[in-house]
Amino acid sequence: MTGRILIVDDVATNRIVMKVKLVDACYTVEQADSGAAALRAVHDHRPDLIILDVLMPDMSGLEVCRRIKGDPETADIPVLLVTALSDRASKMAGLEAGADDFLTKPVDEVTLLARVRSLIRARDTVRELRERGEYGAGHGFAEAMAGFEARSRPGRIWLVAPGNNGAVVWKTALDDKVGGEVRVVPRETALTELTVDASGSADVFVISADLTDRNDGLRLLSDLRSRPATRHAATLMVLPEGDTERAAVALDLGASDILYAPVDTQELAIRIRAQLGRKRQADKLRASLRAGLELAVTDSLTGLHNRRYGLFRLEQMMARPGKGLVVMMLDLDHFKEINDRHGHAAGDEVLRRISRRLRDGLRSGDLVARLGGEEFLVAFADADHATAMDCAEKLRRSIAAPPFAVGDSGASITVTMSVGVAFADPASMETAEHVIARADSALYNSKSLGRDRVTVAEGASSAA
Repeated sequence: MTGRILIVDDVATNRIVMKVKLVDACYTVEQADSGAAALRAVHDHRPDLIILDVLMPDMSGLEVCRRIKGDPETADIPVLLVTALSDRASKMAGLEAGADDFLTKPVDEVTLLARVRSLIRARDTVRELRERGEYGAGHGFAEAMAGFEARSRPGRIWLVAPGNNGAVVWKTALDDKVGGEVRVVPRETALTELTVDASGSADVFVISADLTDRNDGLRLLSDLRSRPATRHAATLMVLPEGDTERAAVALDLGASDILYAPVDTQELAIRIRAQLGRKRQADKLRASLRAGLELAVTDSLTGLHNRRYGLFRLEQMMARPGKGLVVMMLDLDHFKEINDRHGHAAGDEVLRRISRRLRDGLRSGDLVARLGGEEFLVAFADADHATAMDCAEKLRRSIAAPPFAVGDSGASITVTMSVGVAFADPASMETAEHVIARADSALYNSKSLGRDRVTVAEGASSAA
């Protein structure tokens, strides 16, 4: 695993010892000997992870952490605080300052490396989502997700522990402290109440490593990570005190955070709030990316697939073995007269309504795309000649009646549509461009024969 790590410690020996461990694990390591030097290095080099000593002469590690997390440009860089202080107050202060974890010297090497792997993996995921979103926005594929935070539902926190007593204690302490709904659920519920789109599942799971049997919680973690509905949920694993070996295993299995029993409920609440914040950030980035991808393949006026995606999808459909493909080119008759007489706003409204009629007249898996202007592409597989012609005629009639009432005046506009049909035989190795050209030629014949009719391309087979 690659990654650039900044070690910040005013004691050179401590830096060297830590560097040796990390370099052996194939990380690139930079060093800073003070808080001020650390802040300069963070802004100049943007490390993937910061390992930060708390006690330094010029500026405490807590203050450095607060400044890093308070700057939007650096807030998503993970910070591991390392200190000789092991008291509870110091740990709470570090976590409240925004640190991703708080390790006490001497640092266990297995735990350190597992935590480093986990944090860099999470950082890389967020960075990749952000870069994809920025790439899409830069190419006109994305729009701002306005109001996303305001529309976000309260977080869901599910507690999975052996017996109800332990989890109920956690719930009592967490209610009204984590900004979300807290539930105690058995292991089976965590798996059986899943939905395909994750809308009914948890945002954060808190899981004991041992449930009915030893390592039941770790197996549950693996199950959750393997399922689409919970793959992106945050997971906080609770382990027996000092169980650093299984802590490393949990992190490598995909746990977002770890905590040791007996559970400090204040620490648990802080860690849950942090995980909820990261989950919401990642969800926002994924939603933005999905919106950008949708815009990249969608015609903004009609909501149908656009020309680029329509042609790409047609090529995919033609590459599949089967009974053949029906390809239709559709064009509205005298559409320019509608724009000239009623205005472009009315013309746009007619296009939107026509698109809905076309979509309603086809099956969910059929292709319908707006190629541009008033021209549309339809394609579907596994239909014989009679079925294809019946579909084409139904689409044509659906456009002709009833008329469209548009505008404030409710003007009644009658629209007709000409259709050209071509049949593609997979055995002929015909290209998408060629079959479209044949359908377009048939469409031209429909126009020349008086419009508002369906014509089959010459030379087409009698069955698809």
